[in-house]
Amino acid sequence: MKSKTKIEKNLKKKTNSYLVETIIAAKKAKGWQEVASLLSGPRRQGDGVNLSDIEERAEGDVIVIPGKVLSMGGLKKKVRVVALSFSSGAKEKLLKSKHEISTVLEEIKKNPEAKGVKILK
Repeated sequence: MKSKTKIEKNLKKKTNSYLVETIIAAKKAKGWQEVASLLSGPRRQGDGVNLSDIEERAEGDVIVIPGKVLSMGGLKKKVRVVALSFSSGAKEKLLKSKHEISTVLEEIKKNPEAKGVKILK
């Protein structure tokens, strides 16, 4: 995990205002340091996660994806999926199967201590 100084240094390279706002909120919240560290890194280091990957590795109630959720596969386990963004196909599949979805920024505001959260990289 990166230090707050390293996260701040990497933050200066980001141009997406929503991403910057999310990283700042994650850096300030106690339990979200690892998410801030992952989001401040290069995009090419694990940007997207398919629904089938979430199905295989999901443990717990809240699954956090520090990137984009993609629509390949399906999700049968009842978990709340939190991600930086969702592809339109993934969002449609998750809502159709009655899964709760939210963005990382919304989840940080609701759960600043990151209780019950598992991060999938």
